[in-house]
Amino acid sequence: MSASLYEPINVYKPVAANIGIVDGPFEYLTVGGVRLPLPFTTRMTVVRLANGDLFLHSPISFDVSLANEMRRLGTPRHLVSPNQFHYAHIAEWKKAFPDAIAWASPRVRQRARARGISIEFSRDLDVIPPQDWRGEIDQTLFPGGYFKEFIFFHEASKTLILTDAIINIELDKIGEPWRTITRLTGMYHPYGQIFFGMRLPLLLQRRKRDAALAKIRSWQPHRIILSHGCCFEAHGGEVIQRIFGSGGASGWRSGS
Repeated sequence: MSASLYEPINVYKPVAANIGIVDGPFEYLTVGGVRLPLPFTTRMTVVRLANGDLFLHSPISFDVSLANEMRRLGTPRHLVSPNQFHYAHIAEWKKAFPDAIAWASPRVRQRARARGISIEFSRDLDVIPPQDWRGEIDQTLFPGGYFKEFIFFHEASKTLILTDAIINIELDKIGEPWRTITRLTGMYHPYGQIFFGMRLPLLLQRRKRDAALAKIRSWQPHRIILSHGCCFEAHGGEVIQRIFGSGGASGWRSGS
């Protein structure tokens, strides 16, 4: 079976008041300059702030009709790279919306330069939310060594917005051999699991890990939006507890 998308793509899908997702086309992972034959789905999260500005988390490939839909929804203002791997399309959106602010995650500038992608990041994310969305979206830096990422929480809808920290692939959406490999990692629906590249760093960064998890638990999330795989529409706190356990990353299990 070939891979399948979360259709319709390039269409805003509301999940609660002032927050929604846009599922995009396939992307392919490149390792050492070689493109792997593994298509993975993409997803952008959109938050409409009280002043009408739009917060675009992990912008997907630019699409004109989608951009027009965003204009009708509000003013695209914040183009957010939550980690150093989710940045490639920010320049496309910045070109269409030159007044938008491109927000940089740790090491994303270096990664973009190394791959010949020109992006003008004007501001850096921090553990403290900027005034631009403070009081509406909270955030924390989730450790994971090379794979660390900023995690966001939309307070009004109690929605946790993740990038790669948890992956929840639906096995019927991918073909072999990737289906078997995904099953072995435990990163499949309905269980979901910590991204395998984060697991060892999380064990080695216990203090940072536990601090980030304490903050996430304090938010008491209802739903969890993921960049890859099926989102968790309810019982977000229970999902966090199941995957990370009461004592942090040592509580993960294979999900099988």
